[in-house]
Amino acid sequence: MRALGVFWLAVLAAGAAGAFLLHRAGPPEGGIPASLARPAVVDPAPPAVSSAASTAPAGEGVPPVPAPAAAEAPVAAPPASAPSVPAEVSASEPRSPAEPVPVVEAPPSAPEPPPLASPAARGEAAADRPIPPPDPGLQEASRHGPLPRVGPEGRTPIRAYGRAFDRADPRPRVALVVGNLGLSAALSEEAIRRLPPETGLAFSPYAARPAPLLERARARGMEALSAIPMEPANYPVNDPGDRALLTGLPPAENADRLAWVLSRIGGQVGAIGALGPMRGERFAALPESLGGVQDVLRERGLLYLDPRPGAANPARAWGRAVDIVVDEPATRGEIDRRLGELERIARERGSALGLAADVSPVLVDRVAAWAAGLADRGVAMAPVTALIRRPEDMPRTP
Repeated sequence: MRALGVFWLAVLAAGAAGAFLLHRAGPPEGGIPASLARPAVVDPAPPAVSSAASTAPAGEGVPPVPAPAAAEAPVAAPPASAPSVPAEVSASEPRSPAEPVPVVEAPPSAPEPPPLASPAARGEAAADRPIPPPDPGLQEASRHGPLPRVGPEGRTPIRAYGRAFDRADPRPRVALVVGNLGLSAALSEEAIRRLPPETGLAFSPYAARPAPLLERARARGMEALSAIPMEPANYPVNDPGDRALLTGLPPAENADRLAWVLSRIGGQVGAIGALGPMRGERFAALPESLGGVQDVLRERGLLYLDPRPGAANPARAWGRAVDIVVDEPATRGEIDRRLGELERIARERGSALGLAADVSPVLVDRVAAWAAGLADRGVAMAPVTALIRRPEDMPRTP
């Protein structure tokens, strides 16, 4: 034990003597070698952004710039006032005591690559795309109010207010028009809320306040049509109202009444010659009378739907004749049966157009239930504008 204590006393004495000698000797003349100097801790600069990334416009698919490896990152240049010193200094190179000790800064972090360009957003689903409000450029003033017209660049209301539809869809197509909208605000609101957005809505010209209903319909992407009252079979027992187009009136009077009808709503894609269950059979039986109506609609960029099943397609206007009336009579079983028939016609011919003459609670209920399963049955519900045809008398452009 005594010998061990003497040993440790000797070790402590030797250490103290070495420390004293080092203190007297001072630091080395060349300063601390750079290879042994600890890097200064500095606040990292914000990541640099490449000029390509900062100048490229968003959405043009600029590919990401790969970040350089840490070993390849450039060393930040020293301040202009400091002398240029190589980044690496050999311990054997002498340095003047007055020369400042170089501090090697930590290399800046590699710049972040620019974000990947977002892929092109898929087109908004058609069911959620609203229809724009009436465009003043597609209207002209009249003594009855604004009338639809073709725009200065050839734009038509059919295209401006038509619902978007994928015309490359190979499935059979069915379209449906529901009539007499606007006479009952509560019932019309329920129809707009529950019917499929592809449904066309024919508004009665006798509706008191159609504007709020039209606004709701546009928000759902539903196409609007004007219902034209025409002289029906068994007139005057069947009365289409005091603004109806009649066979006994002069053409100028009928033209004025037609202008009044078209001024009652805005943003329509066209018109249908039906008012509820009355389908203007007597007026439509006169080719020149019906042809004059079609001429006016075509010149104003509107389509025409003939509400008589089995009638020829319009000869002088873009449009189509309906294939079946689905609510005669308006009972649950009969509506279901006729909707099934409409679907069958679409499968056989590629497309089919149905008419529900009068909006009713049972009709809304049955159409909503039927349309919910159409896609699963391989049938596409389409807006009316996706089914219209070229006028028979209009020559095709080469």
